[in-house]
This record gives sequence, C-alpha cells and structure tokens, in this order.
Amino acid sequence: MNQLLKKLRKYEIMIRKVANNHLQGDYQSIFKGAGLEFDDLRPYQYGDDVRTIEWKVSAKGHGTFVKTFKEDKDQSVYFLLDISGSQDIGEKGRKKIDLGKEIAGVLTLAAIFEGSQVGLISYSDQKEKIILPGKGPKQGVKIIQGIFKHENKSLKTNLREMFNFSLNLIKKRSIIIIISDFIDEGYERPFKALAEKHDLVAIQVTDPREAALPALGIIPVYDKEEGRTTWVNTAFGSFSKKISETFTTERTQLQEICKKNQINYLGISTKEDIVLPLIELFKKRNRTMKRG
Repeated sequence: MNQLLKKLRKYEIMIRKVANNHLQGDYQSIFKGAGLEFDDLRPYQYGDDVRTIEWKVSAKGHGTFVKTFKEDKDQSVYFLLDISGSQDIGEKGRKKIDLGKEIAGVLTLAAIFEGSQVGLISYSDQKEKIILPGKGPKQGVKIIQGIFKHENKSLKTNLREMFNFSLNLIKKRSIIIIISDFIDEGYERPFKALAEKHDLVAIQVTDPREAALPALGIIPVYDKEEGRTTWVNTAFGSFSKKISETFTTERTQLQEICKKNQINYLGISTKEDIVLPLIELFKKRNRTMKRG
C-alpha cells in the first residue's frame, strides 16, 4: 500500500507541477464546478444578468435588486469507477482496469490535497464499493484502499444501473468523474440526467486491440463477463473492419453526447502515460470555468 501511495503521489506531484506552469496556479480547476449558493442581494447595476433579478423584493418599490451568489465550498467530488470484466483487456499490469484505478487514485490524492470532499462509487452490474464523501488524508487512504483492494462480486456491466444508482444516491450538485470504457448499451438517458443535475467529467479508457484485431485465423475469444468462449474467424477482412468501425462509431457517439450535454470528455489509451492527458483535462476545465 505504501509503494502504491508513493507511485500515485509521484504522478500527482508531476501533474501539479505541469498544471501550475500551464494554468497560472489554478490547479483546482478540475475540482471546481458551477456549484453556487445564494449569498445576498444588491442594487441592480447596468450589465447585470436579468435572470438574477429578485422580482419580489424589487416589486416593493425601493429599487431593482439582484441576487449574488458565492461558490459552494462543500461541493463534493465523486468518482464513478466501472470495474466490470470488459476492463480486463491490455498487457499485464497495464490493462484498462489498472489504468482506470490509477487515474481514480491520482485524482483522489489531488482532490484531497485541494481540500475537496471526496467519495467513491465502484460498480459492475451492481454496487461494489460505496464510500460517502469526506475530507482529509484518512479519507484519501480509505478511498485508495477501496479502489485497489476491492474484490469484485460480479464481472458484468450495467452502466444504466450505475448511473441510475448515482442519481438516487447523490442529491446535492456535485462534480462526478466517471471512469469507464463505456462498452455497454442503453445508458444514455440516465447519463444525460446526471449531466443535468451535476458537473460531469467522462474519462473513457481504451486499449488499441479493441479497434484492431490481428488476422490470426480461427481463434477462441473468451468473454469474461459471460464466462464463455466463442470461436471467431479473424482471417476475414470484413470481421476486422467491422470491429474497428464499431469501436470508432461508439466512441464518436459518446463524444457527441458529451458535447451536447456539457460533459467534459477525455479518452486515455492503455498505451499512454496518464500525466499529459490529465493535464489536457485540467486545461479544458480551466477554459470552461473562465467562460462561465
């Protein structure tokens, strides 16, 4: 566990250094959302957003007043971690599941360091591990142990149920970082509903062999989620082409959904180092915050 924490801490320090150089010190941007709470009233000034006018008070005839808001300091950060069997693809020690856990671990340390409340929901086709939000180093260790020491009850996937469960559990507006390969169907409606209620970040973990299966003739393909083997003929060019097209289409569809629903999207391959892609995510979030 100590070795693991050292490794994650090393990554986290690297990310912080690069982020501070690129973001003028606004490293917090990934954990800052649009969580605003009502603060006070003040007289209307030219240029104020008319949507912030408090009409009941203004109607009393003492002038026009607008609401002011302050950042909700207690906004929580939740990690939604897909730990189903489809994540078990890639080289030993560098599978999608390893990458997903590593990303969740690094960002947990970063969020704890910034003083955020951090929680965890690990899911397959059922709830696997739930840690409600908390602050401080002890919470960080608790979540990292929950990520890396947990043994699955199931290997199947159900993203729809994962998102529905999260919708029911997380009542207050939060920053939700979803880490998954998004290989499933029928999850779009609760995914969009989560985006309406919360500030969503979708991190899609991929492996190159999902898009390019080599022509090896007739081979057994073991489906870990279903626990059965199917024989497929990879020699047909059409088979490899179909695999590649399906992967590309599904990824594009996910990116489109994210774009339309103001969800920050990031794709990370098992062949990549996690530091630079995560820096890109910080930059993207930083630009969004400035526009907001």
